Amino acid sequence: MRLKTLSTTGVSIPEVGLGTWNYHAGPGPLRKGLEAGALFIDTAESYGTERVVRDAIAGMRDSVFIATKVSPENFHDTALRKSVDSSLFKLGVEVIDLLQLHEPNRSIPIEETMGAMAELVDAGKVRFIGVSNFSVLQLQEAQKALSRFRIVSNQVRFSLVDRTIEKDLLQHCQKERVAVIAYSPLARQFDRIRDCDPLKIIDKLARTLGKSPAQIALNWCLCRDGVVVIPKGNSVEHIIDNCGASDWRLDEEQLQLLDQNIKYRQRSTFDVWIRRAMPSGMSKLAVQAANYLPRSLRRRIQ
Repeated sequence: MRLKTLSTTGVSIPEVGLGTWNYHAGPGPLRKGLEAGALFIDTAESYGTERVVRDAIAGMRDSVFIATKVSPENFHDTALRKSVDSSLFKLGVEVIDLLQLHEPNRSIPIEETMGAMAELVDAGKVRFIGVSNFSVLQLQEAQKALSRFRIVSNQVRFSLVDRTIEKDLLQHCQKERVAVIAYSPLARQFDRIRDCDPLKIIDKLARTLGKSPAQIALNWCLCRDGVVVIPKGNSVEHIIDNCGASDWRLDEEQLQLLDQNIKYRQRSTFDVWIRRAMPSGMSKLAVQAANYLPRSLRRRIQ
């Protein structure tokens, strides 16, 4: 597994990690992923998977880089510290490698939140501080409030078919050496990526290179400087396949072929806001309903 440096920390992490949002397969597949070299696992208090992660990493804690997230309703000082103590207990660890703010919360002063994050680092409960779903402006405000430490990562949606961060956020993170942790790098369903590939370019490249279509899509993300991916797999087969996206690279001609032929979108600020404001249950229903639409329409709303 190829490694990438996490910001300016000097710490290297696997470029393909293990995502656990909507994960329900138990510790076994995650363990196989860790054994395959994906020694970077991401969870969150809201996922309900921290205990599964604890079981998956049993006996190999020192080898695994663990990231979790605090939910925005817990961004007040006292609530944040209680949240982290709860995550430490569920994960069965003494320190969280990367603690992330799950998404911005304008109702709580960022100075209070970042002050609590810094105290957790000082207390030895957290090694590094990251954020998730933060815009350039929000990232700048958070860093300004965190005067003594760096924000080392921003976890955001990024894939072949959703390139919203290419408008400004990706370039900013690369310039400031903030690692980009790409979630949903295979979209929520790989069929959504196929919807956007009318000429079947991904399948053609997969046959040429002897790789799987998912590996092609993941490697496209990994060709970006400072980007690591955390695809989710609910089976050993899928997780091992995802790990195979590392240790090789698409060449410039192959990247151009994908860039020129895959139908992608860059979401507007309003679109991003609507999706974040939508209750999770409604969001799932919308995804399910989209499955019944013609491919040309699904492509527009994926």
